[in-house]
Amino acid sequence: MSSHYIKSTARKKMVIIASYFDGETYGLLGPQMAATVIQENTAFDCIVIAVAREDDKSVLKNALKDYFGGEKSIVGFSTLSGREDLFTLAKDLKDEGAITILAGPQADVDYSGEKEWQDHPHRFRGLAANFSFSMHGPAEQAITLLKNLEGDEWQDTPGLLYVREDGRTIQNPKKAWNERFLSKVRWDNIYRIGESGFTPLNIDTGQVLQHIGCPYAARQRRAEVDYPVSLDRNTGQKVILLLKGCSFCDVAVDKGFCGALNMETVVGQIHSLPEATDGKKIPFELINENPLPSLMRLLMEVNIRGIRLSQISLILRADWFLNGEKYLREALRLAEDMEVRIVLTSVGFESFDDRILSNLNKGLNVETNIKAIRLMRQVKEEFPHQWGYSRADGAIHGFIHPTPWDTQKTSENMQEIIARYALAPDILPDHSIPLIIHHASGLGDWIREIERTEKVQFKRHATIIGWWKLGDRFTL
Repeated sequence: MSSHYIKSTARKKMVIIASYFDGETYGLLGPQMAATVIQENTAFDCIVIAVAREDDKSVLKNALKDYFGGEKSIVGFSTLSGREDLFTLAKDLKDEGAITILAGPQADVDYSGEKEWQDHPHRFRGLAANFSFSMHGPAEQAITLLKNLEGDEWQDTPGLLYVREDGRTIQNPKKAWNERFLSKVRWDNIYRIGESGFTPLNIDTGQVLQHIGCPYAARQRRAEVDYPVSLDRNTGQKVILLLKGCSFCDVAVDKGFCGALNMETVVGQIHSLPEATDGKKIPFELINENPLPSLMRLLMEVNIRGIRLSQISLILRADWFLNGEKYLREALRLAEDMEVRIVLTSVGFESFDDRILSNLNKGLNVETNIKAIRLMRQVKEEFPHQWGYSRADGAIHGFIHPTPWDTQKTSENMQEIIARYALAPDILPDHSIPLIIHHASGLGDWIREIERTEKVQFKRHATIIGWWKLGDRFTL
């Protein structure tokens, strides 16, 4: 077993398992920040294991046994991306005596199950059988749990979900976010599965948290979502929903918008990023859905402290990109002096059909998407060395297809737009992403209402609802 993570025997051990893609070298902010909090505030050494779908789980289990030795295994799971292989792994470990903890986005609803599943057997029953506990909310809540595992006080842990002996699920109120725990991340605590155990993963792309949640999800809106084409009888039937954020976004439901972090906290995270061989911080993704208004100040604060940057990657809505044009140009002029690249790595275009955009509750239309693309290209001409936005720059923009509302007309509309504005060379990804409906997203409510009114059932794939697979009709 690698000696990189062997610590003093006086300290206990814990691991956090997270979903990963084989061959990638990006960091995992959420799990690695949680491991940092646990490492520095408890008696536990904590590392992150990045697990790809194709990894041999028997090799992983043996590596875990080697890591824990004769100690009780405590294994957290976070950022699982709906992977059933990791859900199965958690249950196997739990059945073998480990304490398994589900954390990260949607940990509460994935543990407790889909709405009213007790009355609808086809719905997702939750993962309570797979995990000893679930923890929803800030990572520092784990401090209370880990300090009290030996007694009964663990039941008072904020944000904790567990099942009592009588079968009732208990959910404790979660804590508010505390910036004291968000200013530092250890980036050397992530590992992959090697032939002889866990081997360090040297990352070349990190993340910096500036916004918790999405401002677009801060306010609830009334939306009308069309019936799926498979059930539409040309009557224009719609389902009325109250939505926070985009209709497909389960993170919007999970977090909403908790606000922006203090600039000192953000700069602290940047300071903790590894440096490349040239002495500059590795490229990082700025987690902020509306970063342009504060981007100039961020660059100035970093520059004052003598921190050298290489690249900042941004994720933006098309309308907020347009609204921030003035701020972007100011930031790019300073970035030019600092020799920093700004790359717009993802814009959530999602579709180039107005009907589909409306059903996704994007709050914008195709015209806005096209205006944003024009501006992206124009800025590239003005700042060719400091600005990037295209596939050639490593960008992967949001394009959701197929959807339940695809018709020959929507396909023709999009093909016309794609050809007219030459989107294939620089904007469209290699592959579109099919619409994914998490059971706790706004579209989860849409599916359940359609099932109720039409007396049909859609197949569940663990946490995901298979809108593409309509089951048999049934009689209530």
